[in-house]
Amino acid sequence: MAPETWGSIDYRSGPRLLLFGDSPAAIERARRSAEQAGCSIAAAEPIEGAAERLDEQVHIDAVVIEAERESPALDRLLVRIEERARGGRHRSVVSAPDELIDAIFARTSHRDVFHLCRPTPVERVAAVAFAGIRRQPRLRDGKEDMGIVLQQLSDEAARIAGVLASLAGEEAAEGGVAGEEGAEGQDGPIVDAAMIRSIIRARRLRDSYFKGDIFADPAWDMLLDLMAARLEKHRVAVSSLCIAAAVPPTTALRWIKTLTDKGLFVRCADPADGRRVYIELSDEAARALAGYIRAAHRISPLGL
Repeated sequence: MAPETWGSIDYRSGPRLLLFGDSPAAIERARRSAEQAGCSIAAAEPIEGAAERLDEQVHIDAVVIEAERESPALDRLLVRIEERARGGRHRSVVSAPDELIDAIFARTSHRDVFHLCRPTPVERVAAVAFAGIRRQPRLRDGKEDMGIVLQQLSDEAARIAGVLASLAGEEAAEGGVAGEEGAEGQDGPIVDAAMIRSIIRARRLRDSYFKGDIFADPAWDMLLDLMAARLEKHRVAVSSLCIAAAVPPTTALRWIKTLTDKGLFVRCADPADGRRVYIELSDEAARALAGYIRAAHRISPLGL
């Protein structure tokens, strides 16, 4: 352990965190968030050499990373916290600017790795506090201990998946789903990219008349954007999908992970760039969405 980090060690009884940052300011942000969350600090050190330092730690409740730029050391650390999340070792919080969204998402996908993008101080402290919650052995009812907010997110994603699957089943039974690429059902419209883009434009038009985020619906906006991209045969990077969600990037990233876990989204690695991951609709989600659009259009062309 470097001598300059000794003063950062906190021996309080709260959850023990290991903090990493790629600048003194980044380390200080992590330290301040940990203290405000009531956690103790095992060490606060630079990202350079962090993956190896993490392996030396005997016990830790969570890892907090404040990254400001890409680096090989950050890549190694992200791979390591993903491995440890999959092994049930601990949760991690990664806070980074917009330009690192794709690089971080390419290396982390587990729900116990929380990705924050341009977080407020309150959001940062809340994420650190939740990550540091010590897991208690208990009988489980099939739901992970994700916290109230994350569980609501998961439940909502499951509800969307269920509704779309149900509508797709009904549409198929009526002979109305023939494949989403420009197909037309017996009594439905052609579902093509132009139609989807017009729906998206109509949704954005509301923002000109109603201010604020009262119509925020990131799951639906991302489903529509991915459907249009699928029909146009374009690939969508995670950073682009966050923009399409029309909500803060941290919120969009939580939804992307949740909808991927529920099988609506599929992660696809970029064979030419290991730092990039594309997101696509699953075949089932695409069929369901096409079926829903046809069913809704029969009720009202101005729906959606």
